[in-house]
Amino acid sequence: MSTSVDAEQAWLDLQRIRVPEERVYDEIERSAHGDVRPTYTTAAIMWVFIASWGLDLPEWAFWLVLAAYVVGLGALGVHFNRRSRLRLHRSRHSWRQFAMFFAGMVVTAATILLTGRLVESLGLPFGSLIQATVSAGAFVLLVGPANRWAVGTLRARGARAVAEGAGR
Repeated sequence: MSTSVDAEQAWLDLQRIRVPEERVYDEIERSAHGDVRPTYTTAAIMWVFIASWGLDLPEWAFWLVLAAYVVGLGALGVHFNRRSRLRLHRSRHSWRQFAMFFAGMVVTAATILLTGRLVESLGLPFGSLIQATVSAGAFVLLVGPANRWAVGTLRARGARAVAEGAGR
């Protein structure tokens, strides 16, 4: 059984589908290129947490600061996620996004550990402030270019998926 297809109507249907998809990609790219508030806020929270290591806090206070750090990062994630006007299905996340997430964790942890050892071996005063500043700076320098690189493939993947769907 074959049904006749009106080419003009099919084209209009395709455009109706593609235009909102293009808007989603535009919004994702805009947020990856332009909105630096989450990055700087995360770096500031991280800086305060790492700087608190030099205060010689009792163990219960350390755990309290750690809990405040985790709650602060969680609240920041919830706030900026709810503020976003779009939701991506998990299949729309590229391998680059996952790779950059884990690379960011590795680079940030390595920076914290290496600056901690360097400060300790040199016996620098205010070592936790130096460690916090270098670590937060490395985080900010990594996140901006990494987000742009990771998001850059989404539009191409969407176009490829539409082309594959049209070929069926």
